[in-house]
Amino acid sequence: MKNRSLQHVAILLSTIIISLFFVGFKSQPAAAFAAYEQAGSSEILIEKNSLRVLSAKNEHVKRGIASTTKILTAITVIENCPLDKEIEVPATAEGVEGSSIYLKAGEKLTVEELLYGLMLRSGNDAAIALSIAAGGSVENFVSMMNKTARSCGATESNFTNPHGLDDENHYSTAYDLALITAHALKNPVFQKIVDTKNIDISNDNFDYPRTLVNKNKLLFRGEEFDGVKTGYTKKCGRCLVASRTENGMQLIAVVLNLGPMFERCEELLYSGAKNYSLEKILEAGRTYGEADVYAPSKVPVPVTVEKDVFIPLSDEEKKNFSVKVDIEPQYKRKTRVEKISAKIDVFCAKDLIYSFRYAMIIQQ
Repeated sequence: MKNRSLQHVAILLSTIIISLFFVGFKSQPAAAFAAYEQAGSSEILIEKNSLRVLSAKNEHVKRGIASTTKILTAITVIENCPLDKEIEVPATAEGVEGSSIYLKAGEKLTVEELLYGLMLRSGNDAAIALSIAAGGSVENFVSMMNKTARSCGATESNFTNPHGLDDENHYSTAYDLALITAHALKNPVFQKIVDTKNIDISNDNFDYPRTLVNKNKLLFRGEEFDGVKTGYTKKCGRCLVASRTENGMQLIAVVLNLGPMFERCEELLYSGAKNYSLEKILEAGRTYGEADVYAPSKVPVPVTVEKDVFIPLSDEEKKNFSVKVDIEPQYKRKTRVEKISAKIDVFCAKDLIYSFRYAMIIQQ
Protein backbone atom coordinates (compact mmCIF):
# COMPACT_ATOMS: atom_id res chain seq x y z
CA MET A 1 0.00 0.00 0.00
CA LYS A 2 2.81 2.31 0.93
CA ASN A 3 4.59 1.68 -2.39
CA ARG A 4 1.31 2.18 -4.26
CA SER A 5 0.72 5.50 -2.42
CA LEU A 6 4.20 6.67 -3.25
CA GLN A 7 3.56 5.70 -6.86
CA HIS A 8 0.38 7.82 -6.89
CA VAL A 9 2.28 10.78 -5.43
CA ALA A 10 5.01 10.42 -8.04
CA ILE A 11 2.43 10.32 -10.85
CA LEU A 12 0.65 13.35 -9.38
CA LEU A 13 3.89 15.34 -9.13
CA SER A 14 4.81 14.38 -12.70
CA THR A 15 1.40 15.53 -13.92
CA ILE A 16 1.73 18.87 -12.11
CA ILE A 17 5.24 19.44 -13.53
CA ILE A 18 4.11 18.59 -17.09
CA SER A 19 1.04 20.81 -16.72
CA LEU A 20 3.14 23.71 -15.50
CA PHE A 21 5.51 23.19 -18.43
CA PHE A 22 2.71 23.47 -20.98
CA VAL A 23 1.06 26.40 -19.18
CA GLY A 24 4.40 28.21 -19.20
CA PHE A 25 4.95 27.36 -22.87
CA LYS A 26 1.51 28.58 -23.92
CA SER A 27 1.87 31.82 -21.96
CA GLN A 28 5.14 32.86 -23.61
CA PRO A 29 3.54 35.11 -26.27
CA ALA A 30 1.46 36.90 -23.61
CA ALA A 31 4.51 37.24 -21.39
CA ALA A 32 6.54 38.63 -24.27
CA PHE A 33 3.77 41.10 -25.09
CA ALA A 34 3.62 42.18 -21.41
CA ALA A 35 7.39 42.70 -21.39
CA TYR A 36 7.14 45.08 -24.31
CA GLU A 37 4.23 46.86 -22.61
CA GLN A 38 6.34 47.31 -19.50
CA ALA A 39 9.24 48.69 -21.54
CA GLY A 40 6.77 51.09 -23.13
CA SER A 41 5.25 51.18 -26.59
CA SER A 42 3.51 53.82 -28.65
CA GLU A 43 0.82 53.62 -31.29
CA ILE A 44 -1.50 55.77 -33.36
CA LEU A 45 -4.08 55.40 -36.12
CA ILE A 46 -4.92 58.34 -38.39
CA GLU A 47 -6.67 59.01 -41.69
CA LYS A 48 -4.25 60.26 -44.33
CA ASN A 49 -5.97 63.36 -45.70
CA SER A 50 -7.76 64.82 -42.69
CA LEU A 51 -5.09 63.66 -40.22
CA ARG A 52 -7.89 62.86 -37.78
CA VAL A 53 -6.58 60.69 -34.94
CA LEU A 54 -8.84 57.64 -34.58
CA SER A 55 -6.89 55.79 -31.89
CA ALA A 56 -3.72 56.53 -29.92
CA LYS A 57 -1.55 55.54 -26.95
CA ASN A 58 1.64 57.29 -25.84
CA GLU A 59 1.60 59.00 -29.23
CA HIS A 60 3.65 61.99 -28.04
CA VAL A 61 6.38 60.00 -26.25
CA LYS A 62 9.77 60.61 -27.88
CA ARG A 63 11.47 57.38 -28.96
CA GLY A 64 14.04 55.97 -31.30
CA ILE A 65 12.23 54.87 -34.46
CA ALA A 66 14.88 52.69 -36.16
CA SER A 67 14.45 52.27 -39.93
CA THR A 68 11.01 53.87 -40.07
CA THR A 69 13.29 56.94 -40.32
CA LYS A 70 13.64 55.99 -44.00
CA ILE A 71 10.10 57.22 -44.69
CA LEU A 72 11.42 60.75 -44.17
CA THR A 73 14.64 59.93 -46.03
CA ALA A 74 12.71 58.69 -49.07
CA ILE A 75 10.28 61.60 -49.37
CA THR A 76 13.12 64.12 -48.87
CA VAL A 77 15.05 62.47 -51.71
CA ILE A 78 11.99 62.27 -53.98
CA GLU A 79 11.23 65.96 -53.48
CA ASN A 80 14.81 67.07 -54.14
CA CYS A 81 16.42 64.68 -56.63
CA PRO A 82 15.47 63.41 -60.14
CA LEU A 83 14.51 59.73 -60.09
CA ASP A 84 16.50 58.96 -63.25
CA LYS A 85 19.71 60.52 -61.93
CA GLU A 86 22.51 57.94 -62.07
CA ILE A 87 24.54 57.64 -58.89
CA GLU A 88 28.02 56.25 -58.50
CA VAL A 89 28.07 54.61 -55.09
CA PRO A 90 30.53 56.45 -52.81
CA ALA A 91 33.02 54.51 -50.70
CA THR A 92 31.29 55.71 -47.51
CA ALA A 93 28.14 53.82 -48.52
CA GLU A 94 29.86 50.46 -48.81
CA GLY A 95 29.75 48.24 -45.72
CA VAL A 96 27.48 50.42 -43.58
CA GLU A 97 26.41 48.41 -40.53
CA GLY A 98 22.96 46.88 -40.28
CA SER A 99 20.59 45.95 -43.09
CA SER A 100 22.08 46.29 -46.56
CA ILE A 101 21.56 45.75 -50.29
CA TYR A 102 25.34 45.11 -50.52
CA LEU A 103 26.38 48.09 -52.60
CA LYS A 104 29.97 48.29 -53.81
CA ALA A 105 31.89 51.52 -54.20
CA GLY A 106 31.91 52.69 -57.81
CA GLU A 107 28.89 50.76 -59.06
CA LYS A 108 26.11 52.78 -60.65
CA LEU A 109 22.37 52.79 -59.94
CA THR A 110 19.60 55.32 -60.44
CA VAL A 111 18.00 57.25 -57.59
CA GLU A 112 14.79 55.29 -58.18
CA GLU A 113 16.58 51.93 -57.88
CA LEU A 114 18.22 53.00 -54.64
CA LEU A 115 14.85 54.15 -53.27
CA TYR A 116 13.52 50.62 -53.80
CA GLY A 117 16.58 49.26 -51.99
CA LEU A 118 15.97 51.75 -49.20
CA MET A 119 12.27 51.03 -48.68
CA LEU A 120 11.89 47.33 -49.56
CA ARG A 121 15.07 45.93 -48.00
CA SER A 122 15.87 48.82 -45.64
CA GLY A 123 19.36 49.27 -47.08
CA ASN A 124 21.45 51.49 -44.81
CA ASP A 125 24.02 51.65 -47.60
CA ALA A 126 21.30 52.94 -49.95
CA ALA A 127 20.40 55.59 -47.35
CA ILE A 128 23.97 56.93 -47.32
CA ALA A 129 24.28 56.88 -51.13
CA LEU A 130 20.96 58.69 -51.55
CA SER A 131 21.67 61.29 -48.88
CA ILE A 132 24.97 62.26 -50.53
CA ALA A 133 23.34 62.35 -53.97
CA ALA A 134 20.45 64.56 -52.83
CA GLY A 135 22.20 66.72 -50.25
CA GLY A 136 25.85 66.80 -51.29
CA SER A 137 26.78 65.38 -47.89
CA VAL A 138 25.10 63.35 -45.18
CA GLU A 139 25.19 66.33 -42.82
CA ASN A 140 23.47 68.67 -45.28
CA PHE A 141 20.89 66.03 -46.15
CA VAL A 142 20.03 65.56 -42.48
CA SER A 143 19.30 69.30 -42.31
CA MET A 144 16.99 68.84 -45.30
CA MET A 145 15.27 65.95 -43.51
CA ASN A 146 14.58 68.05 -40.44
CA LYS A 147 13.23 70.86 -42.61
CA THR A 148 10.89 68.41 -44.37
CA ALA A 149 9.73 67.03 -41.02
CA ARG A 150 8.90 70.50 -39.70
CA SER A 151 6.97 71.31 -42.87
CA CYS A 152 4.80 68.26 -42.13
CA GLY A 153 4.03 69.60 -38.65
CA ALA A 154 6.40 67.17 -36.93
CA THR A 155 7.60 69.36 -34.05
CA GLU A 156 8.48 66.59 -31.56
CA SER A 157 11.26 65.04 -33.66
CA ASN A 158 14.96 65.40 -34.38
CA PHE A 159 16.90 63.45 -36.99
CA THR A 160 20.67 62.99 -37.06
CA ASN A 161 21.05 60.36 -39.81
CA PRO A 162 19.19 59.01 -42.87
CA HIS A 163 18.97 55.34 -41.80
CA GLY A 164 17.76 55.26 -38.18
CA LEU A 165 20.71 53.56 -36.49
CA ASP A 166 20.77 54.31 -32.77
CA ASP A 167 21.64 57.85 -31.69
CA GLU A 168 20.31 59.45 -28.50
CA ASN A 169 19.63 62.67 -30.42
CA HIS A 170 17.73 60.87 -33.18
CA TYR A 171 14.08 60.46 -32.20
CA SER A 172 10.47 61.03 -33.10
CA THR A 173 6.99 60.19 -31.82
CA ALA A 174 4.21 58.01 -33.17
CA TYR A 175 2.22 61.18 -33.86
CA ASP A 176 5.02 62.92 -35.77
CA LEU A 177 5.81 59.78 -37.74
CA ALA A 178 2.14 59.52 -38.76
CA LEU A 179 2.20 63.14 -39.99
CA ILE A 180 5.39 62.53 -42.00
CA THR A 181 3.92 59.36 -43.50
CA ALA A 182 0.67 61.09 -44.43
CA HIS A 183 2.67 63.73 -46.30
CA ALA A 184 4.81 61.08 -48.03
CA LEU A 185 1.84 58.95 -49.12
CA LYS A 186 0.36 61.92 -51.00
CA ASN A 187 3.32 61.60 -53.37
CA PRO A 188 2.50 58.99 -56.06
CA VAL A 189 6.15 57.95 -56.48
CA PHE A 190 6.51 57.24 -52.77
CA GLN A 191 3.16 55.41 -52.71
CA LYS A 192 4.16 53.21 -55.64
CA ILE A 193 7.50 52.26 -54.08
CA VAL A 194 6.15 51.32 -50.64
CA ASP A 195 3.32 49.32 -52.22
CA THR A 196 5.76 47.19 -54.24
CA LYS A 197 6.10 43.58 -53.07
CA ASN A 198 9.22 42.74 -55.07
CA ILE A 199 11.37 44.15 -57.85
CA ASP A 200 14.67 43.58 -59.64
CA ILE A 201 17.24 46.39 -59.76
CA SER A 202 20.75 46.77 -61.19
CA ASN A 203 23.66 44.72 -59.92
CA ASP A 204 26.81 45.94 -61.68
CA ASN A 205 29.12 43.37 -60.16
CA PHE A 206 27.19 40.32 -61.31
CA ASP A 207 25.37 39.06 -64.42
CA TYR A 208 22.06 38.78 -62.54
CA PRO A 209 19.92 41.52 -60.98
CA ARG A 210 19.37 42.32 -57.32
CA THR A 211 16.01 40.87 -56.39
CA LEU A 212 14.35 42.87 -53.62
CA VAL A 213 11.46 41.43 -51.59
CA ASN A 214 9.60 43.82 -49.29
CA LYS A 215 10.04 43.17 -45.55
CA ASN A 216 6.54 44.49 -44.83
CA LYS A 217 4.57 41.25 -44.39
CA LEU A 218 1.22 43.05 -44.39
CA LEU A 219 1.55 43.74 -48.12
CA PHE A 220 1.12 40.02 -48.68
CA ARG A 221 -2.06 39.85 -46.59
CA GLY A 222 -4.30 41.59 -49.14
CA GLU A 223 -4.35 44.22 -51.88
CA GLU A 224 -5.89 46.78 -49.51
CA PHE A 225 -2.59 46.95 -47.58
CA ASP A 226 -0.36 49.43 -49.42
CA GLY A 227 2.64 50.48 -47.27
CA VAL A 228 4.88 51.47 -45.68
CA LYS A 229 8.06 50.60 -43.60
CA THR A 230 9.44 48.26 -40.96
CA GLY A 231 12.19 49.06 -38.45
CA TYR A 232 14.21 47.36 -35.73
CA THR A 233 17.20 47.91 -33.49
CA LYS A 234 17.75 46.33 -30.09
CA LYS A 235 17.39 49.73 -28.45
CA CYS A 236 14.33 50.90 -30.39
CA GLY A 237 12.51 47.57 -30.47
CA ARG A 238 10.27 46.48 -33.31
CA CYS A 239 8.66 49.37 -35.17
CA LEU A 240 6.20 49.47 -38.05
CA VAL A 241 4.30 52.05 -40.05
CA ALA A 242 1.54 50.44 -42.12
CA SER A 243 -1.22 51.70 -44.38
CA ARG A 244 -4.47 50.32 -45.73
CA THR A 245 -6.96 51.74 -48.25
CA GLU A 246 -10.61 50.77 -48.49
CA ASN A 247 -13.54 52.66 -50.03
CA GLY A 248 -11.32 55.65 -50.75
CA MET A 249 -10.13 55.97 -47.13
CA GLN A 250 -6.42 55.44 -46.48
CA LEU A 251 -5.53 54.77 -42.86
CA ILE A 252 -2.04 54.94 -41.36
CA ALA A 253 -1.04 52.91 -38.29
CA VAL A 254 2.20 53.48 -36.39
CA VAL A 255 3.50 51.08 -33.74
CA LEU A 256 6.80 51.68 -31.92
CA ASN A 257 8.64 49.26 -29.63
CA LEU A 258 6.16 46.40 -29.78
CA GLY A 259 6.99 42.76 -30.50
CA PRO A 260 3.78 41.81 -32.36
CA MET A 261 4.00 44.90 -34.57
CA PHE A 262 2.40 43.33 -37.66
CA GLU A 263 -0.50 41.92 -35.66
CA ARG A 264 -1.15 45.19 -33.83
CA CYS A 265 -0.99 47.36 -36.96
CA GLU A 266 -3.33 44.98 -38.76
CA GLU A 267 -5.73 45.11 -35.82
CA LEU A 268 -5.67 48.92 -35.76
CA LEU A 269 -6.20 49.22 -39.51
CA TYR A 270 -9.09 46.74 -39.58
CA SER A 271 -10.70 48.44 -36.59
CA GLY A 272 -10.47 51.84 -38.25
CA ALA A 273 -11.98 50.56 -41.50
CA LYS A 274 -14.79 48.83 -39.60
CA ASN A 275 -15.76 51.74 -37.37
CA TYR A 276 -15.18 54.76 -39.62
CA SER A 277 -15.95 55.86 -43.17
CA LEU A 278 -15.50 59.12 -45.06
CA GLU A 279 -18.17 61.79 -44.85
CA LYS A 280 -18.23 64.94 -46.98
CA ILE A 281 -18.19 68.01 -44.72
CA LEU A 282 -17.32 70.77 -47.24
CA GLU A 283 -18.59 70.92 -50.82
CA ALA A 284 -16.69 72.38 -53.77
CA GLY A 285 -18.30 75.52 -55.17
CA ARG A 286 -20.50 76.18 -52.17
CA THR A 287 -20.06 79.58 -50.48
CA TYR A 288 -19.18 79.31 -46.80
CA GLY A 289 -19.03 83.00 -45.92
CA GLU A 290 -17.18 86.16 -46.79
CA ALA A 291 -13.73 87.61 -46.18
CA ASP A 292 -13.00 91.32 -45.98
CA VAL A 293 -10.47 91.82 -48.75
CA TYR A 294 -8.49 95.03 -49.10
CA ALA A 295 -7.83 95.65 -52.81
CA PRO A 296 -6.93 98.37 -51.85
CA SER A 297 -10.19 99.35 -50.15
CA LYS A 298 -12.24 96.94 -48.04
CA VAL A 299 -14.53 94.65 -50.09
CA PRO A 300 -16.48 91.61 -48.82
CA VAL A 301 -15.67 88.63 -51.07
CA PRO A 302 -17.33 85.17 -51.00
CA VAL A 303 -15.18 82.24 -49.90
CA THR A 304 -15.46 78.60 -51.05
CA VAL A 305 -13.38 75.42 -51.25
CA GLU A 306 -11.55 74.16 -54.32
CA LYS A 307 -12.64 70.54 -53.89
CA ASP A 308 -14.87 68.43 -51.66
CA VAL A 309 -13.46 67.84 -48.17
CA PHE A 310 -14.01 64.55 -46.35
CA ILE A 311 -13.23 63.35 -42.85
CA PRO A 312 -13.73 59.92 -41.25
CA LEU A 313 -16.78 59.69 -38.98
CA SER A 314 -18.28 56.78 -37.09
CA ASP A 315 -21.86 55.69 -37.80
CA GLU A 316 -22.91 57.28 -34.52
CA GLU A 317 -21.22 60.57 -35.38
CA LYS A 318 -22.89 60.67 -38.79
CA LYS A 319 -26.34 60.62 -37.20
CA ASN A 320 -26.01 64.09 -35.75
CA PHE A 321 -23.02 66.10 -36.94
CA SER A 322 -22.63 69.75 -37.91
CA VAL A 323 -19.84 71.88 -39.31
CA LYS A 324 -18.81 75.42 -38.33
CA VAL A 325 -16.56 77.43 -40.66
CA ASP A 326 -14.70 80.33 -39.03
CA ILE A 327 -13.06 82.43 -41.78
CA GLU A 328 -10.26 84.86 -41.04
CA PRO A 329 -11.93 88.30 -41.05
CA GLN A 330 -9.42 90.28 -43.13
CA TYR A 331 -7.14 89.63 -46.07
CA LYS A 332 -4.88 91.85 -48.17
CA ARG A 333 -5.01 90.98 -51.87
CA LYS A 334 -1.57 90.29 -53.31
CA THR A 335 -2.15 88.07 -56.36
CA ARG A 336 -5.01 86.97 -58.57
CA VAL A 337 -5.12 83.51 -56.97
CA GLU A 338 -5.73 83.83 -53.25
CA LYS A 339 -6.32 81.45 -50.41
CA ILE A 340 -7.41 82.32 -46.94
CA SER A 341 -7.18 80.22 -43.80
CA ALA A 342 -10.33 79.04 -42.07
CA LYS A 343 -10.90 77.09 -38.87
CA ILE A 344 -13.21 74.12 -39.40
CA ASP A 345 -14.98 72.64 -36.36
CA VAL A 346 -17.00 69.42 -36.59
CA PHE A 347 -19.56 68.74 -33.88
CA CYS A 348 -21.50 65.62 -32.93
CA ALA A 349 -24.60 66.98 -31.24
CA LYS A 350 -23.00 69.77 -29.16
CA ASP A 351 -19.65 68.07 -28.64
CA LEU A 352 -16.62 69.19 -30.65
CA ILE A 353 -15.11 66.02 -32.12
CA TYR A 354 -12.62 67.40 -34.63
CA SER A 355 -11.04 70.74 -35.47
CA PHE A 356 -8.57 71.69 -38.18
CA ARG A 357 -7.43 74.56 -40.37
CA TYR A 358 -8.10 74.57 -44.10
CA ALA A 359 -7.12 76.85 -46.97
CA MET A 360 -10.25 78.29 -48.59
CA ILE A 361 -10.49 80.04 -51.96
CA ILE A 362 -11.35 83.72 -52.35
CA GLN A 363 -13.67 83.90 -55.35
CA GLN A 364 -12.68 86.31 -58.13
